[in-house]
Amino acid sequence: MKTMDQDKETSLQKAGVPDIMDYESRIWSVADLLLSAAIQQSKFPEYMMPFFALMMLEGRMRNYAEGVTQKEGFTPEKDPDDFKEAFLENDCGYNEFIVMQGKTLSKICQNDKTFEQDFADYLAGFDPESKKLLGIDRGKSEKFLNMDTIVANLRAKKILFPVVSTWASIDLAPYSNSDITTLEEHIKRKWADMSASTAGEQYTPDDIIALISEIVATMIDCPKDKYLHLYDPTCGGANLLFGVADRLKKYDGYNLIHTCGSEMNDSLYALAAIESHFREFSEIHYGNTLTTMPFPDTRFNVIVANPPYGTKWSGFEREIRKDESGQFEGGIPSVSDGQLLFMQHILYKLADDGLAVEVHNGASLFSGDAGSGESNIRKYVFDNDWVEAIIQMPQQEFFNTGIYTYLWVMNKKKPYGPRKNKIALIDGSKGWQLLKKSKGNKRREMPAENRKKIVDALVNFEPSDICKIFDREHFYYNKQQLTLTELDDNGKSVKDSVCPDGKPFDITKEEDHYTVDYERSTIIHFKEDGTREELGCGEIWVRFTKVKSGVKRKVQIVPRLTKDYEIIPFHFDEDENCKEIDNFMGKYIFKPYTLGNDLIGVEVNFNKEFYVPEPLEPVDDILEEIKELDKELGEIEL
Repeated sequence: MKTMDQDKETSLQKAGVPDIMDYESRIWSVADLLLSAAIQQSKFPEYMMPFFALMMLEGRMRNYAEGVTQKEGFTPEKDPDDFKEAFLENDCGYNEFIVMQGKTLSKICQNDKTFEQDFADYLAGFDPESKKLLGIDRGKSEKFLNMDTIVANLRAKKILFPVVSTWASIDLAPYSNSDITTLEEHIKRKWADMSASTAGEQYTPDDIIALISEIVATMIDCPKDKYLHLYDPTCGGANLLFGVADRLKKYDGYNLIHTCGSEMNDSLYALAAIESHFREFSEIHYGNTLTTMPFPDTRFNVIVANPPYGTKWSGFEREIRKDESGQFEGGIPSVSDGQLLFMQHILYKLADDGLAVEVHNGASLFSGDAGSGESNIRKYVFDNDWVEAIIQMPQQEFFNTGIYTYLWVMNKKKPYGPRKNKIALIDGSKGWQLLKKSKGNKRREMPAENRKKIVDALVNFEPSDICKIFDREHFYYNKQQLTLTELDDNGKSVKDSVCPDGKPFDITKEEDHYTVDYERSTIIHFKEDGTREELGCGEIWVRFTKVKSGVKRKVQIVPRLTKDYEIIPFHFDEDENCKEIDNFMGKYIFKPYTLGNDLIGVEVNFNKEFYVPEPLEPVDDILEEIKELDKELGEIEL
């Protein structure tokens, strides 16, 4: 347990300290060194993340060392044993050179002749857990930030010293957790621009983190004298997780927050885990969230997530289908996109009075037909009445994609309140302003006043220019399967003549002749006496079967049938639903039919609900424009 809260303004926040964002350009000056060594731009994150983590570790250790002196009065020079023991109680990692000798990376870089040995000793001085995360002396273990390999490559390209010197000039010690997270958000955003190979690898921008935080702060009902358990199952480098935690602490007084995250990417996990060492009651799980069940004994008050979308999960399909935890209750989506699996996991991990806010693309709203895994998952979620609101974000809000995204606000406490069986659709797509400078595909952001408008709409839960309230039932539909009996031009089927019970009619008389008049969609029977009879719409089947004497031929007339389905509004009341289907059939189906299975689907169509037709120009105005055009054409000399 930590003994010093870096999030509070302390004496460590030194007067005259520059804005932490001033370091951003210096960090990115390293890119010039990497380019000069012919290192591909897509590889930049691999070369920069370890050093960002290194400077973060060094700055925090220096702060904790100073905190020991301030609180206990011990110093490394006078009370080495007591000082070290008190420092280790912080459980924030350890480095002999930094903590006991005050030997920072900046001091090491002051002498280029001894740099190589001093730098090697400096890296070797970290505790085993920090080494593991940084990728120092890793042997055959996980590489995580892979510092050994990066250092070796930089040395081979003869740019190790200038790269380390540039990073060494960045002093993160004077800044709080929140400050460093803010800088890290901007740096990781550029990493995301460079390294994300699919639109599903999303980094959550600051304004969306702010909106999610504001929604959480407004909606949760958690005593501030008890721990609030906050979870992100797809935390990446934890910018969303820690960003929400910092905002809840700073603006809403939630000082007791247990932050938990899960991540399977080596380097992003390492960054998040290092950050967690300097936060009170914080844990980061390494591994595939969907197959390893992080924090099995914990249910969370708040869950926030920006899960990957459009990403295949075929690599662990077997584990998902054999999962016995119950987290995937409702259905299994297509292996082409696993984002709904995360929604299921989130709801499984959410406490009975918990709130979740998730970022999804549009596929979660409508992908999959009735009866599909996707639709069944939505149905499961809607059946339990856990959806409080769905909020549409502006396009071009995220760094790697310009598509529309949506916030799903899930509230397990909702069914017991006045909003029972109601869902709000909130259109925040127009609440944006242009960035002064684009950041990848991100050209827009949501200013505070527009975020407030969205939060107010959620709180008020009343119809407005951006908000529509629907009964939960509105998003369900019947996919009623039916079999149509086709008719000829006279409205007749062979069921009216030779197949009254719908069974095939066997043609046994050799002297009779039957043919299909395709133009009129009817079967013609030419009798022995030469007369002609129209039997109605149908088909002639010829079937051959093997018998002992050879092959037996069977000729039959059957009705022509068409399998079809109709999308019909749904009602929870079974009698009302049957009446709706009957009324629909009577109004729109004009052929004989028999009903088949009725599949219940759930989808949300934002465009339909918020569609506003363009007003048509008056006819008189159009005619006047035509006259003007005719006049102009007449004046053109050919």
